[in-house]
Amino acid sequence: MLIHPYNQEWPSRFDEIEAELLDVLDGLVLRIEHVGSTSVPDLAAKDIIDIDIVYDREASLLDIVEALATVGYKHIGEHGIPLRDAFKRLLLPEVHPVLDRITHHLYACPAHSPELKRQE
Repeated sequence: MLIHPYNQEWPSRFDEIEAELLDVLDGLVLRIEHVGSTSVPDLAAKDIIDIDIVYDREASLLDIVEALATVGYKHIGEHGIPLRDAFKRLLLPEVHPVLDRITHHLYACPAHSPELKRQE
């Protein structure tokens, strides 16, 4: 994995993805956060935007999974990190102009997730 000098486009790339996700997740989440090294101004990082979807109740995870599936995300589970579920983009016949153009990792965490707190 190559580390790149800070890219001033990383925040706007996050904003583009956030707008798409908020449209799909309308009313299901508390917020969407840009996390990880690309969220830190002037820090060199791998060129991958890390994103946490934050929701307020366990029961809403199923709704989030279903909503994200409509735009080509597959729920792939916690991967050893409790209360932090990962999603992967599927290869679809139609390329999404934002979600397939910007390399990113997508996670969903309840607001009380220890992993979410660790990232603050």
